[in-house]
Amino acid sequence: MSNLYTNIAPVANLYKKASIKSEVVTQIIFGERFAIRGRSGKWLKIRIKEDGYKGYIKKKSYYSNIKPTHKVSSLRAKVYKFPNLRKKISELTFGSKVQVLEKKSNFFKFHKGWINCKDLKTITFYEKDYFKKIRIFKNIKYKWGGKSFKGIDCSALVQIILNFNNKYCPRDAKDQVKYFKKNIKLQNIKKNDIIFWKGHVAVALSKTKLIHAYGPEKKTIVMGINQTIKRIKKTANLKVIGIKRV
Repeated sequence: MSNLYTNIAPVANLYKKASIKSEVVTQIIFGERFAIRGRSGKWLKIRIKEDGYKGYIKKKSYYSNIKPTHKVSSLRAKVYKFPNLRKKISELTFGSKVQVLEKKSNFFKFHKGWINCKDLKTITFYEKDYFKKIRIFKNIKYKWGGKSFKGIDCSALVQIILNFNNKYCPRDAKDQVKYFKKNIKLQNIKKNDIIFWKGHVAVALSKTKLIHAYGPEKKTIVMGINQTIKRIKKTANLKVIGIKRV
């Protein structure tokens, strides 16, 4: 993908059509890259480099392709005007990528301000336990198309955690269930296995508990695996269509 640009808005909605009344299909977070496929007034038609998603964003701040050096490892990282805690100017969500330009005391400087060092990891960092950090999203509200601490959907929760650990993951549940090949039976389920229904996905925290961004509860919630399977069958008439191991 040539002529890449880097998003430098904390979060930008990607719309299905060039209208804010159109469906938000996903979001592009700080540091994600995209190619411009067309322009229409105040809108850009783009394709996100990380997952190939296509749609429209309103023209916001972006740079030519920036090579990131670090990524946000906390749920939300405050951005300050100076290398101190006195004047917050914005926040970046988990998984955002930045290019560190300078270090002063306990702060890193990037293109838009200063971030506390404790909120960043190097771009090559990964957890062997891929879903170790997934609980940081507990109680974050459910938002269709969301990818941040302000709101997230079920498939984004899986994608953003794996992306943080330098693992590719498609954006939508229907593509995730096809992408991950190792099939697991329910009786053999263990921590970090991914459970799929048509249009929904959850991650096992243990043999008995899971976490998912769950629309009916309007938030990311921990529930019992059997309880969830029964509830989704009862309320949506959907059965589990696959359990995968990364």
